[in-house]
Order: sequence, then C-alpha cells, then structure tokens
Amino acid sequence: MEQEQRVKFYQKGTYTVGNRLVNVKERSVQSDKDRTNALTCGHRACQGCGEALGARYAIDAAMRATRDQVIAVNATGCLEVFTTPYPETSWQMPWVHSLFGNAAAVATGVAAAMRIKGKKEVRTIAQGGDGGTTDIGFGCLSGMFERNDDVLYICYDNQGYMNTGVQRSSATPPTARTATTPAVGPEPGNVFGTGKNLPEIAMAHRIPYVATANVAALHDLEHKVTKAIHMKGARYIHIFVPCPLGWGSKPEETIHVGRLAIKCGLFPLFEAEYGKPTAAVPIREPVSVETYLKTQKRFAHLFTGEANNLEKIAALQKMADENIRRFNLLEKGTIDD
Repeated sequence: MEQEQRVKFYQKGTYTVGNRLVNVKERSVQSDKDRTNALTCGHRACQGCGEALGARYAIDAAMRATRDQVIAVNATGCLEVFTTPYPETSWQMPWVHSLFGNAAAVATGVAAAMRIKGKKEVRTIAQGGDGGTTDIGFGCLSGMFERNDDVLYICYDNQGYMNTGVQRSSATPPTARTATTPAVGPEPGNVFGTGKNLPEIAMAHRIPYVATANVAALHDLEHKVTKAIHMKGARYIHIFVPCPLGWGSKPEETIHVGRLAIKCGLFPLFEAEYGKPTAAVPIREPVSVETYLKTQKRFAHLFTGEANNLEKIAALQKMADENIRRFNLLEKGTIDD
C-alpha cells in the first residue's frame, strides 16, 4: 500500500512528480508508468502540436478504461498524415485509415463487425480533425448520430485545414486569419455569422453523450473519455487542440493557449446527455478574450488600433460572455435550465 502525504494544490497539475504524490485514483493516465502509449514516439507532428497531445491523451484513457480493447478509425488529415507516413506507423493499437469524409461510417461498420463476432468488449472510436468532422464528414457523422450507432467519435479541433495549408473550415472562429480568409479589406479574417457548432448539433440529435474537452484540462479530458467509452450508442467528444503552425502561437505555449480559451469563455467545457446539458467546468480565474487573442498571430490584425477592429474584439467578447451565461461558468458550472 502506497503511503500518502499532503501536497500543495499546484503539484497536482504536473504530469510527473506532482501526480505521483497523490492517491493513485487521483492521478492522470499520463502520469501512470503503465500507460499504453497508443500514439508513441516517431511521429512527425509539428513542435507543440495540440492534436498529437489530444490524441495520445484520449486514446490512452480509452485503452486503460477498456484494458486495451479499442479499435480506432482515423479520418484523413493531420493526425493520419503525421502518424502514418508509409510504411511506418506510430500507433500501437488496431488502427484503420478511412477517407477524409467517412470515418464515422467506417467505424459504424467496425462496431457492427465486432458485435456480429461476439466481441462485445471491443470498443470502437472514430477520430478526425475539424475539417473531416464539421465539413467533409458531416453527412456520415450525422447519419451515425441519427442511427445511434455504438461508436465514440472524437473531433480534434484545431479550427482549420492545417494539413493542406491552413485554410478556413466551418470551425474557424470569426476574424481569424487563414490562407482563404486573409486579413485584408473592411472585414479582415473569417467573417461573423458562418460556421457550425458541432457539439450543439450533436446535442440536437439527442444522442446519449456529448462533451467538450481541452488538452489544457487533462483530468477533465480523461474523465470524459473514460465515461464515454463505457456508454452504449453514439457519443461525441469535441477536443480543443491549439495549432502553433496555423495559429501563429508559440510551440511551448500550447497548453497556455488552451487554458486561456477556457478562462475567457470562448471554449466552455461541458457535458450533455440525450440533448440536455448536465454539467460544466467553472471558470476560476476569468480573463478577457483579448488576453487569449494576443497569444496568436492569426488575430494580430485586430490590434492595429482601428475602431472597426475594436468592435470585432467586443463582438468576440460578447460570444464568450454568452457561453459564460448559458453554462453559468462563473457559478460553479451549474446548468441554467
């Protein structure tokens, strides 16, 4: 039996020593020396890649929860490209590469095959970026939700088509500069009023479980994946994964940028079951949206001092404030019905 000791609150935030000072049940999967390392070394992700972190965190949590009984179906995109340059792979698990737009459909077939073969303990995960989820794969994903197929779909949202040159996707936030939404003209960057909120669309399908997560909130991410992998039917987790290359943020600040997205309210962390929000993670140290925006060059054009740009920052702050109000993020995360 391990001996316990009182620790400072800040020690629990680390992935190594701090976590090993607390009770085993309170440690993250990543601090466990027996973690699966389903996505292992040798991949070719950029320095500070949030998607590489998100995939490792999510799949390792699922592998531990199921005792390594997981099959992953991966849409074409950054995650597939940097982990499987032919003939190599960084995956230490059963892993299937699908087309850009049909990961949800392929995973549905895999889950059905496992059911027919009597392998009920094997769980199926489909995963893709925001391009393969909110755009190209949207039809297959909606069909998976509508049929309530027994698949956990995980979207790693870096808010653009990073693999093909940083083009806009329907998950790109307003005002963000991309290769197809340049910071020029009277409305620089991505325009307001476009895009999709996939977690809300998933909730509208009334599926058993929907959640948002963030690589900067490791314990919360692992908790949600562990919970979802044991459930039956269609489940969806939307993970915020900063992209230093596409966002113009510093590689060493990926976790910091993710944390600011939570603290400013632009990316609320919540759970929903059968279409109804059930829980949210409160914001303990609120920051302004401006603080978050200044960490990324894709928003640099908003800080030229022009009045029009100040209005856009105010509009983004209004979006964050609405998230805070809806999920009561400053009031212990209780949901306002």
